[in-house]
Amino acid sequence: MKVMKPFMPQLVYFEPKSLEYPLGKMLKDKFEKLGVEIRETTSHNQIRNLPGENHFQKYRVAKSTLVIGLRKTLKFDTSKPSAEYAIPLATGCMGHCHYCYLQTTMGSKPYIRTYVNTDEIFEAAQQYMEERAPNITRFEASCTSDIVGIDHLTHTLKRAIEFFGASNLGNLRFVTKFHHVDHLLDAAHNGRTRFRFSMNADYVIKNFEPGTSSFEKRIEAAGKVARAGYPLGFIIAPIYVHDGWEEGYKDLFERLHHELPEEAKNDLTFELIQHRFTKPAKRVIQQNYPMTKLELDENKRRYKWGKYGIGKYIYEKDQEHLLKETLTEYIASFFPNAKLEYFT
Repeated sequence: MKVMKPFMPQLVYFEPKSLEYPLGKMLKDKFEKLGVEIRETTSHNQIRNLPGENHFQKYRVAKSTLVIGLRKTLKFDTSKPSAEYAIPLATGCMGHCHYCYLQTTMGSKPYIRTYVNTDEIFEAAQQYMEERAPNITRFEASCTSDIVGIDHLTHTLKRAIEFFGASNLGNLRFVTKFHHVDHLLDAAHNGRTRFRFSMNADYVIKNFEPGTSSFEKRIEAAGKVARAGYPLGFIIAPIYVHDGWEEGYKDLFERLHHELPEEAKNDLTFELIQHRFTKPAKRVIQQNYPMTKLELDENKRRYKWGKYGIGKYIYEKDQEHLLKETLTEYIASFFPNAKLEYFT
């Protein structure tokens, strides 16, 4: 089986002030030594003329472009239901998941951004924690990116794990589809970071999640993370109806049950999210992945009103009930001590 290599950008942009920070200097030195093409930009908003002769080619170049810059806005977004706040460490993702909501939220600029003013970001997080003291404040690090996918280059996530590991007031959470976790296994997390993997039936990963780690590699990585003592969680998303879906999801839970050490099974969380799409997302998906087999027929779904006036298409109620019942039963059977955080 071909094993996916860690992400390496084919093009890197530096915003000017990023080189005033140690992480910016380190990354420039690293990419120069690796022979990666480096460009300068006054701002990520000014990036134009990416290589490629058409939208299809430019989109794929953008997904392998890394922008090194500063996080100027240190006001954190809320991140319900998984956490109180989103901690902004990176934006964008190198994966090519056909259904991903980032395709519409990232618009025409799907490149990856990472921020080098990490001390300022952690100082802002400290202020949020102190405002809510003595309550614990949870921070989600993967609302707008798959942070693990670039952390072998930046180690920003590792620093965040150790920052919260030394805190008495904050917990960190993030989710990933990548198995490149070895550099995170020795981090001083002190049990304050919940390391979550986005998992799915093998069919869904193979057909709709190109550019991400395989079913087998994610399960293997989850075992490594569990043995490193991290609290562990799984987001099963999007739960997708396909031929043999009951067996596909059962196989997933069986494989996890065999891989995880017994002590990890006493503190597991699951988040279940059924497949959904919006009309704008459907247009973008069909433009970016014209050959996708993803089922996007509004006539087979029910319409659910959403925030900001954009509704989404989700499964019909009887199908939704069956999905929820089936996966809930699997969790109860294989992981009776696990916590099901939500189904949506």
